[in-house]
Parts: sequence; C-alpha cells; structure tokens
Amino acid sequence: MFQPVPYHHVAVGTGSRHVVVSGQIARDGDANHLATGDLTGQVEIVLRHTARALAGAGATFSDVVRLRFYAVDWKPEKAEAFMKGIENVTEELGLPTPLPPTSLIGVNYLWEPDVLVELEADAILD
Repeated sequence: MFQPVPYHHVAVGTGSRHVVVSGQIARDGDANHLATGDLTGQVEIVLRHTARALAGAGATFSDVVRLRFYAVDWKPEKAEAFMKGIENVTEELGLPTPLPPTSLIGVNYLWEPDVLVELEADAILD
C-alpha cells in the first residue's frame, strides 16, 4: 500500500458500541466563529471538539477506526497548514501515531463561507 502516510490503511473494530461524531467545525458552543480564515487553527479546533465529543461517549482517539476531513477548495499547497494543525494537538489530545484510517475530501463549500474544514469520526468500543 502507498507509503509513507501518517495514518493506517486498515482498522479492525471488535466492539459492540459504535460512536459516530459528525459535523465538527470551528464554532464554540454558542455558534461563534473560531479561527476564521486559518486552516491550521480550524484543524486544531475540530480535533479538540471531536475529542470532547468522543469523551462524552466514553471514548478517546484510541477507539477511533476512521477519520474523515472535508476541506474547502483543497489544493496540495494547503497540506503543510493542514498537517501543522494535527501536529499542534497530537500530544494534547493523545492522537495515535500513525492516525487511524483517515481521508481528506476536498469540497467546494461547507456550512458557511468561513468554515474551512469539517471532521467526522467513527469509533468502536467494547
């Protein structure tokens, strides 16, 4: 399989509780904009939101079997800023290295014009 990549190509979940986190964007609890215009900052925020959502279900990133990022107007030149966002919170959030199977999907538009990235996560718990 294609290497090197910062994620696993395959994950196997064996638990009975499935946790699905969706729609994580750079907004606070009152829908206020956070890190507007900053891809690195928005990646950090969506990962923090996802960690919080997983914790609410009794999960962590170690239980995640799939991450799916959606990024507006994706271009290879954005990869450095995107990866910097992940690197900045890896230790803080206990992100596994390498990440679970991960996709980055380029889209034309997300929720509102200032939303640059959205994150979904699938986890399985025993």
